[in-house]
Amino acid sequence: MRLKGRHVVITGASGGIGEQIAYEAARQGAVPVLLARNVERLKEISARIKAQYGVSAPHMELDVSDREMVEAVFSQLLKELGGIDVLVNNAGFGVFRYIEDIDLAEMEAMFAVNVFGVIACTKSVYSHMKERGSGHIINIASQAGKIATPKSSVYSATKHAVIGFTDSLRLEASRFGVFVTAVNPGPVETRFFDLADETGDYVRNVSRWMLRPEAVAKRVVAVMMTPTREVNMPGWMDVGSRLYRLAPGLVEKVAKRAFFQK
Repeated sequence: MRLKGRHVVITGASGGIGEQIAYEAARQGAVPVLLARNVERLKEISARIKAQYGVSAPHMELDVSDREMVEAVFSQLLKELGGIDVLVNNAGFGVFRYIEDIDLAEMEAMFAVNVFGVIACTKSVYSHMKERGSGHIINIASQAGKIATPKSSVYSATKHAVIGFTDSLRLEASRFGVFVTAVNPGPVETRFFDLADETGDYVRNVSRWMLRPEAVAKRVVAVMMTPTREVNMPGWMDVGSRLYRLAPGLVEKVAKRAFFQK
């Protein structure tokens, strides 16, 4: 009953982790609000949620990199819903390239979506949550934000930024009863890699360790409206990132071959 009737707004809800969060939130009685650029896909997911769980799932088009659009969409949502209980900043993408091959336009796009989009969406709901004295902002970051590996320099930089933003926001928001959580999954079996890993080499190398989006979604929904600092998956990768903070040189030396799996 913790989530019964709660409005859970999810960016990047047209597939992958975002789609699965919507299903799991609906299963637990919440009202998932679906935001993404692919409106047709959102319609399909909304209809499926209604059919399977008997829960309405409002949906709207949103490009999180368009600041004017972000402001307009969230203003409309707050007006129509009367309140937003949980915001899941899930929209994001990555492209894996060595530094000499990085396209600067891709770099700007990654920061626009992965970082500036997260901040813009958060800012659109934070004052509302602060005034209510309750709410939860969940930012989907990545283990790449804790351990940067070859070919992921820009993507890792964006996720480092998300973790830094989340840590600062958590301290600020705690004064007003608003929870803030960072979710740091390792590689997840989604279409993310259709773009990030065009050759398919990385997916082939790490397929046995990849997380299912349903598993990540269950963990995310399980911590909604609770004062959870971080969700780190899988456990062994979390241990690795902790060791990395303690002895980065040693970890880089021992795990160098694994780091070049991309």
